[in-house]
Amino acid sequence: MNAALSYPLRLLILGVPLAVHGQQPATSPAGTLRDATVSTPRGTLSPFLVPGSVDRVEGDEMRDSRMQVNLSESLGAVPGLQVQNRMNYAQDLQLSVRGFGARSTFGVRGVRLYVEGIPATLPDGQGQTSNIDIGSVDRVEVLRGPFSALYGNSSGGVVQAFTASGEGAPRLSYALAGGSFGSWRQSLQLSGSQGAVDYLLGASHFRTDGWREQSAARRNIANGKLGVALDNGDKLTLVFNSVRIEAQDPLGLTAEQVAQAPRKAPLALQYDTRKTVEQTQVGLRYERRINTEQALQFMVYGGERKTVQFQSIPPSAQQSPLHAGGVIDLTRQYGGVDLRWTAALQLADRPFDLVAGLGYDSLRERRRGYENYLGPVAAPLLGVQGRLRRNERNEVWNLDPYAQAAWRFAERWTLEAGVRRSRVHFDSHDLYIGGANRDDSGSASYSKTLPVASLRYQATPDLAVYGSVGRGFETPTLNELSYRPGGASGLNFGLRPSVNDSLEVGAKARLAGGLLTAALFHTRTRDEIVTATNSGGRATFQNAGRTRRNGFELGWQHETADHWRTQVAYTWLDATYRDAFCSPSPCAGGNAVNAGNRIPGIASQSLFASLGWVPPEGWRAGVEMRVLSRIQANDLNTASAHGYAVAALYAGYLKKWARWDFNAFARVDNLFDRRYMGSVIVNEGNARFYEPAPGRNWTVGLSGAYRF
Repeated sequence: MNAALSYPLRLLILGVPLAVHGQQPATSPAGTLRDATVSTPRGTLSPFLVPGSVDRVEGDEMRDSRMQVNLSESLGAVPGLQVQNRMNYAQDLQLSVRGFGARSTFGVRGVRLYVEGIPATLPDGQGQTSNIDIGSVDRVEVLRGPFSALYGNSSGGVVQAFTASGEGAPRLSYALAGGSFGSWRQSLQLSGSQGAVDYLLGASHFRTDGWREQSAARRNIANGKLGVALDNGDKLTLVFNSVRIEAQDPLGLTAEQVAQAPRKAPLALQYDTRKTVEQTQVGLRYERRINTEQALQFMVYGGERKTVQFQSIPPSAQQSPLHAGGVIDLTRQYGGVDLRWTAALQLADRPFDLVAGLGYDSLRERRRGYENYLGPVAAPLLGVQGRLRRNERNEVWNLDPYAQAAWRFAERWTLEAGVRRSRVHFDSHDLYIGGANRDDSGSASYSKTLPVASLRYQATPDLAVYGSVGRGFETPTLNELSYRPGGASGLNFGLRPSVNDSLEVGAKARLAGGLLTAALFHTRTRDEIVTATNSGGRATFQNAGRTRRNGFELGWQHETADHWRTQVAYTWLDATYRDAFCSPSPCAGGNAVNAGNRIPGIASQSLFASLGWVPPEGWRAGVEMRVLSRIQANDLNTASAHGYAVAALYAGYLKKWARWDFNAFARVDNLFDRRYMGSVIVNEGNARFYEPAPGRNWTVGLSGAYRF
């Protein structure tokens, strides 16, 4: 057992009352958990009633004594969810659920992301978290296990962020936080309601000089939500979001570079690696109550995301006629609709809930690639845009009908089942053709029927057990389909989507005013997608055969009547390849991945624990501990990041006076100044796997709000 985990696990065995974060909100004055709900395809339910693993993290908890920039600050307490902060705002967080999404070297794959109902995961399965404004969040929900398959492509897990709704008289708030490495965040928000209208408008600005060289970043977010209750009882909700990011990219380091100078970024400085992102999206949701038993919901959305990224590819490598260059210029326009009907019916005189819907999402992409230098190869000017090397138009769409039903066929028994038929279509039109660079145009379609089912037994009012099964799938992304091994033209038609079958059994219990959850799961995947080749400027991908993920999750949350709160989340995950393959392909000396090798990017054990005194007013304080075991960095399991345990300490003061609210805090992370890897870049071709985390660092902040 990893040494970093041994002491925390001994604490668990001895019964220290630590608990999972966010399955329910704070407790009532009597010290018992108040009711809360989570969103499911068939409506809102208490987490206790959901026959699966689902967590709800409150927005107030996400903002309490934190910088409010990254989800990794506040979601580490969710079992089964691994969120690694790369300290690199050019590449987004490294987020995986039960091991799905771990292979992603940038952005989020394998996990479905939603912001106020709008997919932040595009139809090809690629997503990002950069447009989530924590200052405006009401809650974040995380769904794991078989039922996540009902969300379609790349739904190994589902993370949903919901914007708060305005309530009461107008409220104007301002928040400011600063910390180590020249980091600052400030935000302004106006919210309230009047008559049939509720509103929330927020804006935030974040900047940092970065802990490492070439890691400075700037980010501006604007977020809005407007709700209108119509005279007939219907509801219209308009949501708006915009983000602009300017971020330097410090890149990964080799093990030798980390040992010598973990804050340095020599290659990044040489090429001035950086990324600029501009994204704007808008969505409209219409909710209509047909009668007391039936309702309709219609959602339409659209947006545009522009990305320009300068990479560190040497000019010599770009002399290959197949090379796409070292500058990515990408414009993506996306949109979609979702129509959903829900009904609360009776079957054999027992409650029977039914939902049916149809979802359509589309993506149109214009991708160009340029050389990242000017002048001769022997003496180039680096970090500037050069000649055009790639030019294509791509389109992806999915059309997914789905249905789900829950039947309480006996007083203590509930049977639930659902199905989604998902079809994803890719089309690429190559506009850069010449010489050895042949036409890479083509199209491909994938479809899969995704059934799920569960059986839940309410043994007592405070104890429920369940079992669930389901099938999910993950298509290749546009990047993974773009090229074929061997330099042949056209899309990689031989690349198949990965398909997974999951089984989960679990229990949920209300004990002494707290909530205990436990889940045991088993997932088998066939045709796992991995790297095939990476040469000549083109990365290609292959199917690696079968993988297996076995795991156990445990959580407990409790808050006393005098406001002591304890939280813990423990995860054990054994994720391995069941079939041997070669990486890269073809097989040669030393590149064989053996059956039984661990899937990289995944910690086999993780633990979050916290203890805090959090009264609604006055002084408050707490401590947190995060522990992660060793993480493999490549399929060969020849490189890894050591396990670690880090602690954080925070204190603050909250005062309510007449119409004013004031809040101030101070926080220290990595209290004992441990050296560890914040994340790894899985299968990085030059062995630059490692993204080191900063040592001891601090954050202070204050906020004020006035209710008119």
